[in-house]
Amino acid sequence: MNWTQIPLGPLQTNAYVLMNKNKEAVIFDPGGNGPEFIKWLKDQSIKPLAILLTHAHFDHIGAVDEVRDAFNCPVYIHQEEKHWLTDPNKNGSSRFLGDAAISTQPADHLLTTEDPIHIGEFTFEVFHTPGHSPGSVSYYLASEGIVFSGDALFKQSIGRTDLPGGNHEQLIKSIHSKLLELPEETTVASGHGPTTTIGEEMDENPFLSGF
Repeated sequence: MNWTQIPLGPLQTNAYVLMNKNKEAVIFDPGGNGPEFIKWLKDQSIKPLAILLTHAHFDHIGAVDEVRDAFNCPVYIHQEEKHWLTDPNKNGSSRFLGDAAISTQPADHLLTTEDPIHIGEFTFEVFHTPGHSPGSVSYYLASEGIVFSGDALFKQSIGRTDLPGGNHEQLIKSIHSKLLELPEETTVASGHGPTTTIGEEMDENPFLSGF
């Protein structure tokens, strides 16, 4: 399998395309630039099987409906944010984008447990990692040694917790109890900025020291 990081939308949120040898793919957090992103997928003959959302802040969902409609693929999100897709006040777009506020159709699947999910050849472990937002989740693909962490953990940083539903102590607990338990060589594919590894963040992340 291979994966591609593609910054999209007003905040250049990292979308990820994880693809197998048959060009079947899972899309993470398509944050915007829908027409261009869809054209790129079609030009590469990629066949999206699903859209997995790490959370429902506006900068992660801007192209959800366009991609879902173009490829007829279902959308997954945690139940804690099931209403955020349809509500610009909850997803933050009314505050940050004004007249360009974002709402999408509801998700097709709600994540209610941390049971693994199976999509085609892909099997992901699901970690509920709240703190940045109540329904934040991280998707771990053990076979490839990569975790898609959304805005929970960044290279030498962590997600902001000053937005509605954010909780700093909860985020630190999520990172330590879920993400830092992964093998140190695990790649962390974050929602913004460059990738990192669990080991690097254990050693160098100033927000995680002293715990």
